[in-house]
Amino acid sequence: MTLWFVFALMTVAAIFAVLLPLGRNGRPQVQGSEVAVYKDQLAEIERDLAAGSIPAPDAEAARVEISRRLLAAAASEPAVAPTSNLKWRRVAAVLALAGLPLVAIGVYMPLGSPRLEDFPLAERERGSGSGMVQSLENLVAQVQDHLEKNPTDGRGWNVLAPVLERLGRFDDAVRAYRNSLTYNGENAERRSDLGEALSAAAGGVVTAEAKTEFERAHALNADDPKANYFLGLAAEQDGRKDDAATIWRGLLARAPADAPWRALVQSSLARVGGGGTMPALSDETIAASKDMAEGDRNAMVRGMVERLATRLKQNGDDVESWLRLVRAYLVMGDRDKAVGASADARQAVASDAERLRQLNEGLRTLGLGG
Repeated sequence: MTLWFVFALMTVAAIFAVLLPLGRNGRPQVQGSEVAVYKDQLAEIERDLAAGSIPAPDAEAARVEISRRLLAAAASEPAVAPTSNLKWRRVAAVLALAGLPLVAIGVYMPLGSPRLEDFPLAERERGSGSGMVQSLENLVAQVQDHLEKNPTDGRGWNVLAPVLERLGRFDDAVRAYRNSLTYNGENAERRSDLGEALSAAAGGVVTAEAKTEFERAHALNADDPKANYFLGLAAEQDGRKDDAATIWRGLLARAPADAPWRALVQSSLARVGGGGTMPALSDETIAASKDMAEGDRNAMVRGMVERLATRLKQNGDDVESWLRLVRAYLVMGDRDKAVGASADARQAVASDAERLRQLNEGLRTLGLGG
């Protein structure tokens, strides 16, 4: 009985806290936008993940939750409460204070189950995670509906694009980034983001189109780290390891000492054999670099490549996508998979002479002709 009395007191206190403003005179205040705060939180998660201070699963869960809040903040419009008569607001407060507990008790008694046992922790966590993802997908759908009706809302495209990219919907992210550029204007960050989404859609390969976006970003801001990193990656994928090393050395030379992406660039530089002239690294930096190279980044790239391979198994008519897949395998050092993908590609387009000719020409440029 004591427990129920405590719950009753808590309920009354909560109702007073919510309804007390109804009994006051005052001017309504407009709540400021929360979008900037949530975008800063997403950036902070990326920095913590790059520094190795947060596990990848925890970072992904945090991304989903913050992205959900970001979309909710972007989709909502600031509202101003209408001025109402003080007397009637006080009457409403008294009625709510007396009526809410009675309604709650009346609903709970026939429907509630106070003796129901709790769910195990693992089941609760699984349910919570799937619920957050579903909620995020619903918010994305709502924002997309809003943007279909208001296609010139540049702020909406700017918020939606990175969320789509983190959900793995790279083609939709590319479209959103293009619209963000159209309606928000051009800058280095937006060009780099578009190039990154194009590379992700290509299974981690810096395509000619993506490289063009990074070059435009570099022209707008020569110190843009994302543009410089991916231009170095494009050089590596083209077999120009010396050029890649030069780009990455320059990037590190200009980078702040606490830049969260230093470990990634250092590991990439070591991969192309350009680490010999770099200053000695601490054990902590070496460990972070190794984790980033072999863990997060490689897992992400391999995941994108596998998604591309799965898509081509369902629809193998796209010659350019087959060539992207083969090239990605070669860059990753999986020549056997590249050869296997070449054979699958030839079989998929065997009935179309023109596509087969284009495929064979592309494979010859990659050293897999014959």
